[in-house]
Amino acid sequence: MTVTIGRRELLAALGGAAAAWPLAARAQQPAMPVIGFLDVASAGERTQMVAAFRQGLADGGFVEGRNVVTEFRWADGQYDRLPELAADLVRRQVSVIATPGTTAAGLAAKAATTTIPIVFGVAGDPVKLGLVASLNRPGGNATGVNFFANELVAKRMQLLREIVPAASRIALLLNPSDPANETTERDIEAAAGGRQILVLQATTSHEIDAAFARLAREKADALFVAPGSLFAARRVQLAILAAHHHLPAVYAGLAYVEAGGLVGYGTELPETYRQVGLSTARILKGVKPADLPVLQATKFQLAINLNTARALGITIPPSLLAVADQVIE
Repeated sequence: MTVTIGRRELLAALGGAAAAWPLAARAQQPAMPVIGFLDVASAGERTQMVAAFRQGLADGGFVEGRNVVTEFRWADGQYDRLPELAADLVRRQVSVIATPGTTAAGLAAKAATTTIPIVFGVAGDPVKLGLVASLNRPGGNATGVNFFANELVAKRMQLLREIVPAASRIALLLNPSDPANETTERDIEAAAGGRQILVLQATTSHEIDAAFARLAREKADALFVAPGSLFAARRVQLAILAAHHHLPAVYAGLAYVEAGGLVGYGTELPETYRQVGLSTARILKGVKPADLPVLQATKFQLAINLNTARALGITIPPSLLAVADQVIE
């Protein structure tokens, strides 16, 4: 039996087939890789950092929405939420977990999976932290960047002693919930040259206020602010309180000084986030984290706020001004 198809029916059939072609083509395309991004801070606090991370991805050939997708998990300053958020990314079966700026986030991701690749940014020694077997041959499912926030404790204390040589009682403000601060108190005491150290702890904005009230009562001469995401996010609050209590203070980087802090020394986090993005791109291209050496920061910035120094009645030694990378006037 011969079946005759009219011109109208033929065009309709061809049109339907043509409409189906893009669907079939899309179905055959592989799904885009998904990056799980884990950070202890909030999205609003990390706008500049996320842009740097995406720049690193782009440098490595991956553009958000074009050939990669990122799922963000923010702990909003609550360190105890990190294990739960890391476990959620593991259940999501992301291609790689990036933890660019917080030691605690890297440790939470490492505890959550031994198979999904992890790219971290940590303040301390990643070998001592148990994240990698060695810097050159990480050997497991993690690699990343060490930005040396903790290792620079002695240098920051030296700066504070040069700027306020008469200070005999120095307050140390640290966040006890941040595992990066495990050795900070011991390192500070070793670098203090016999000066008395008053340890103050804070895990929230209200506790920061309470810590300053205590150091005022106990008549501290100067303040050392330990590195960490909590204090970086509260840097304006810290600068205002230090000014209110007429207290010279040293911090972990330029951002604090731009917010009104007296002096800062350290690596800058945006570059760490960019490097983590670049390493993440390499892993997405097939490089195993076990074979990707841990990067170490090599450039450190000294920043001084002369306006704050004048307000405190402090004269910055010319030798420090001569080597400062940033002087804010």
